Amino acid sequence: MDLRAAKTNRSIINAFLNLRSHKPLEKITVKELSELSQINKATFYLHYHDIYELSESLEKEVIESTLFNIEHPNAIFKDTKKFLRELTISLSANEQLIKILFEGNRSGRFVDLFEKGLTELIKKSYPEYNPSIERKMVMTYLIHGGYYTYFKYCDYGIEPVLKIIEKCSEAIVEPYK
Repeated sequence: MDLRAAKTNRSIINAFLNLRSHKPLEKITVKELSELSQINKATFYLHYHDIYELSESLEKEVIESTLFNIEHPNAIFKDTKKFLRELTISLSANEQLIKILFEGNRSGRFVDLFEKGLTELIKKSYPEYNPSIERKMVMTYLIHGGYYTYFKYCDYGIEPVLKIIEKCSEAIVEPYK
């Protein structure tokens, strides 16, 4: 992508994030996004098919970025504390974008996409990994429960929230180690 196209794309993304931070996705129009990013609608359509494609593209980037920081994905059962530390660092690094992109009726989408991505990452890193249905359920419970707990209480400080999540998670994982 040439410099001019990259600058235009960055302008579109910045305008979108600005709008998305105070509006539901369904209420954002290409017209207002184009006006805010100071481009015409035709230019927007050169980059994206519609607002949803733009949003999904950014969501995918955030998921990939969050997963990238998890160095030991299989530690979810072997060393739950280590896994949760890596997950917390990764979530906090992407916290603002996650809150903007996955707000409102899209909040469940992040954990679903993240769990799918984490499962793929574990299989890629550890091809011999073949979890039982019980382990799959425990992983789903940890990811969904940990995510919602983290974002609901993160304003109280990451460390106190993480300590509670670690205690709960270790108790849940213990029978499945």
